[in-house]
Order: sequence, then C-alpha cells, then structure tokens
Amino acid sequence: MTAALSPHALVAVVGAGAMGAGIAQVAAVAGHRVLLLDNRPQAAQAAIRGLRDQLDKLAAKGKLTAEAAQAAGARLQAATQLSDLAAAKLVVEAIVESLPAKQTLFADLEAVVATDCIFGSNTSSISITAIGSALKHPQRLAGLHFFNPAPVMALVEVVSGLATETQVADTLFATATAWGKTAVHAKSTPGFIVNRVARPYYAEALRLRTEGAADCATLDAVMRESGGFRMGPFELMDMIGLDVNFAVTRSVWNAYFNDPRYLPSLIQQDLVDAGYLGKKSGRGYYDYREGAAKPQAQTEPGHALPSRIVVCGDAPAAQALAARLQAAGVAYDRAASTDGRIAVSGDAVLFVTDGRSATQRAAEGGIANTVLIDLALDYNKATRVALASAGQCSEAAFAASCAVLQAAGLQVSHLADVPGLAVMRTVAMLANEAADVVYQGVCTAGAADEAMRLGVNYPKGPLAWADQVGLASIQRVLTHLNASYGEDRYRISPLIQRQVFQGKNIHG
Repeated sequence: MTAALSPHALVAVVGAGAMGAGIAQVAAVAGHRVLLLDNRPQAAQAAIRGLRDQLDKLAAKGKLTAEAAQAAGARLQAATQLSDLAAAKLVVEAIVESLPAKQTLFADLEAVVATDCIFGSNTSSISITAIGSALKHPQRLAGLHFFNPAPVMALVEVVSGLATETQVADTLFATATAWGKTAVHAKSTPGFIVNRVARPYYAEALRLRTEGAADCATLDAVMRESGGFRMGPFELMDMIGLDVNFAVTRSVWNAYFNDPRYLPSLIQQDLVDAGYLGKKSGRGYYDYREGAAKPQAQTEPGHALPSRIVVCGDAPAAQALAARLQAAGVAYDRAASTDGRIAVSGDAVLFVTDGRSATQRAAEGGIANTVLIDLALDYNKATRVALASAGQCSEAAFAASCAVLQAAGLQVSHLADVPGLAVMRTVAMLANEAADVVYQGVCTAGAADEAMRLGVNYPKGPLAWADQVGLASIQRVLTHLNASYGEDRYRISPLIQRQVFQGKNIHG
C-alpha cells in the first residue's frame, strides 16, 4: 500500500480564496507546515489571520484542543513569491477555473520545485490531462478536488489524467485519507464523478418545471419529504448560484459534444440573463428580498375516507401503507396484487409509477381511475408523497386516493400527469448516470455511491438506491421515459441493461 506524505513534508497551496484557505487549514491541522501563496497583495496573510481565528473558534467549541489549534495556526505561513515554494513536496493549486492560468502556474512551478514534488489541482471541471499537457513531467500531476467548505466536507476526488502515474494518485489518495478525508479515485472525464452524476438532480427538476408539473416550492418539498434529499433542487441551485450551476451544466454539456443528457435549461438561462442568480442577488427561483413571502408547497386539503380501502400485494409501498393505516387505527382489507396495484381506495386504483404517465397507464390497463404514487426513500418515514391522476380519473376517485394516504399520515401534493413523477425519474436518471460513469471506467460503483453521499449529501448512493428499488424497475422507468419523450436523453446505460439481463443488481 502506498504511503501518505510524511507530516514533516512541506505542503504549498496556491490561491488563498475560500477553497485554497480551507485546504491549507486541513493540511495544517494534519501536521504539515503549509505555505499559502496568492498573487493578490496581502491576500495570503489575510487568509491566514482568518484561519487562525477559525482554529481558535474550533478550540472554543471543543473540536480541537487549544494546543492543537495554536500549533496548526503556527504551521501556516504566507509565501510572497513562487520561489518560496522550492522545498514543497506537494503543491495544491486552487486558483481561478482557467485552463491557461493553471497550465502557466504548473509550468512555472516545474522550474522551482524538485522533480519528486507532486502537483494537485483542485479544479472541479477542467481536464487534468489538458492541464498536464503543458508540463515537462505531467506524470506528477493529478486532480485533488476538495468540496466547499474543505475543512467540513468529507470527500476528496483524486483524479488521474492520461499521464498521471499510479503512484502519484495513490500517494494523494493516502494523504487525503491521512488528513481525515474520504478519498475516491476517478478518471479525468468532464465533471469527474460528482459534478457529472449530479446533473440529473437539477435537470429533471427543471424539466418538470418546464412541463408545468408543479411549482418550485412543491417540487422541492417532494424531493425533501419523500425523496429524503437534504435540499430540494431549486433551493439548492439558489444557494449554489444559478450562474455557477448553469456554467457547470454548460461545461459538461459542451465537453460531451452537446449530448442531450446534459442539455441546459432555458428557464435557468433566462434567470441568469436577468441577473436572478439566487440568494447572492436576492432573487432566483425564489425571492429573497426583504418582505418577500416564502412560497409554500401545494398540499391537498383533507378528503373524507371512502368506505372501501384495500391494501394490495407486498411491495414496499403497500407494506408501509398497511403499517401506517394500522398505526392510525384505520380499517382496511388485504388482497393480492396481480397488476402492480398497491391499494384500492373507493373507486381509485393506486400504483407506484413505472415511468409511464397515469393517463397512458389507465388506457393500457383499462382502469380509468388510475392514480400514480411517486417513489419515496422510505415509505414508512416519508411525510409527503406526490400523486398524479389519469385524465380519465374522476374527481371523486382522486379524492379517495388522497384520503387513504392522508389517513396514513402523509401530506399529498398533486402533480400534473408527467411521466415518472418527480422522485422516481430523478433517482432513475441519477442511477443511470452513475452506472455510465462505472461502465466507462471513471470509477468503481462503490466510489460513485460514496462520492454522491459525501460530496452532495444524497441520502443514498444512486446505485445502492437503484438496487433498493430494484434494477429491473429502474430499467423499466427509463424505458418508459425514453418512449414517452423519444429523446436520447433517457437512453439506458449498458451496465444497467447487462446487470438486468443477468438478474443482478449493480452491487451484485
């Protein structure tokens, strides 16, 4: 096993912005003497003063001892010129996201440091291979992608370009681990792991909004309260900054030669063009200006329970519904399910979405009062669920479908009849993208799941989630989405196809 850099090794960080300063803090706390360099006058010195204050605050909260905080602060020093970094064993670049700027910096560094000094780039989207192409010794360069804020976020992507030596990547992996981070190996492809696999979380939400499925507040609530995501896609984009999110989407889309899977949204472009960039500008998908009312999720009013309630089959949604009704003291009957239904409430027949619209499923199944339920991370713990009703469904039948779920303690949001609803299609597309990342050799399935849990706080890794739902079910949802839209956007990863043909899940 390749060893981590010795704690006695000098680490240099170039770029004293939020990311560079955070990386410097991580290295200093881990025991390294750290030189911080920035081309802005006094920026490195100011960053170090801020870091020492932050270390003192961590000590006051009991997260570091006072002695450890003082020692880490003492290990932080400002450099004034590139030649000051001559003794560094690792130089981490955290400068502007510009290929020429990064190439120039590393080329200049080669004239200063020893040949055994490792170069790490904190780029989130620029090709490591392209950066390394300007170097005499590109084998020493790898991506070392921290997530913001670096001292808090657990994940580090160690990214290998075509020329990166295996030992260099392994040393960085071991070093990041020694620094208390969870490292994952990745191949240098557009977006690496996280920024590529995360695209559907935003793209499907924007597609749903474009189609009038629901307003932003409702879709966010469904993704949080049913899907288990920490933040809904619209509030998350507002926090990130719409300009930043849009730029990353465009970058990945362009890098993949305009693959429709990564197609940017006109809604987002309009907002960026208008200067509505999210929280930082006061307006985005939501209005953050003083006095602006916070929109609430659309929630169905209470409906009266019908006299006939039957829970059907033993699918997870049916089992959870039965348990919740029983806990609420609501009487129901039990029956088998031969067509996938999970419940009958009055005249309504409830199914979990399979990627078809409710109207299509009603026509093909001959059941006019078809109502579809969205996926939930855990139907036993969810507090909200999204429903869609067929165009043929009567108002009374839809009310009965709401009533049984409300009796089970769920808030109900009625979405327009779009294929796949919200959580199911998003999870299917996240899993599909993660499967392609694995299929194309960018990383392992375990690394893809770990990266998405730790890098963007998903409640489950998308491939583990697909296994939980059932990979054949994910394939079916994607097949129906592809048929409904007729777009290459919803093409199915060959890895998913292969595993389903073998009767296996992704993780075996």
